[in-house]
Amino acid sequence: MLKAFVFPGQGSQFPGMCKDLYDAHKEAREMCQAADRLLGFSLTDVMFNGTAEDLKQTKVTQPAVFLHSVVAQRLMTVETPNMVAGHSLGEFSALVACGALRFEDALLLVSARAQAMQAACEANPGTMAAVLGLPDEQVDAICQNLQDGVVVAANFNCPGQVVISGEIEAVEAACVALKEAGARRALRLPVGGAFHSPLMAPAAEELKAAILKTEFRKPFCPIYQNVSAKAEKEPEIIRENLLKQLTAPVRWTQSVQNMIADGASEFYEFGPGDVLKGLIRKINPDVQVG
Repeated sequence: MLKAFVFPGQGSQFPGMCKDLYDAHKEAREMCQAADRLLGFSLTDVMFNGTAEDLKQTKVTQPAVFLHSVVAQRLMTVETPNMVAGHSLGEFSALVACGALRFEDALLLVSARAQAMQAACEANPGTMAAVLGLPDEQVDAICQNLQDGVVVAANFNCPGQVVISGEIEAVEAACVALKEAGARRALRLPVGGAFHSPLMAPAAEELKAAILKTEFRKPFCPIYQNVSAKAEKEPEIIRENLLKQLTAPVRWTQSVQNMIADGASEFYEFGPGDVLKGLIRKINPDVQVG
């Protein structure tokens, strides 16, 4: 029985996150204090005492989810993973869990990623929408066939659940077309940008320098990356896929399916919330999710 560790992305944060682990474990306190020093501000103060609105600050959200996830995984009691994966931002937590990135290096990359994405959102306003009830291929085809503006399939979360991303008017037009094609729902999401779309190209370019100068080590187990949905162990391929991640779709459905095909029968989610557990159950109700 092979174990897969998975890590959530942005949107799973909540006020008071990670405080129970901080209060109960010395290692958690040391990691949180190290994060505050590295970032140059008290991330943990916002995590523990801030409001939901405070946690939406770009420089806070992504490092907070990353930190909570890595701390939770470090303190776990189950065995070492046989494979790992993370949803969007969660891929950085997964890279730490499999030994490909040092905790400190990954945290600095996450912080740089958050700030680059915020700048891209301000330069190229966009949005995202959740589409329910249509096959992945049909959603992708409808987005590709729209002539006006940029809109793409951005997150393949589970069968019948795809998130599209792009320019505001193009996303709204796509929602109309998708409903006409039989989508059960096509609804704008409360997000500040068009993540995992071509509109994130400036952020990808800005993050490139930081990724290229960061050391990537050979992981002790494969990571199933968002871009390829395939098992990867070569540091340079992992680096290359991470460079593409901001503008490419999150192939979560395909990643989980490939992990199961490669022998994963137990999935463990580490981080705030349990969104990925629900998605995995929808992808394959026969696997064990903990």
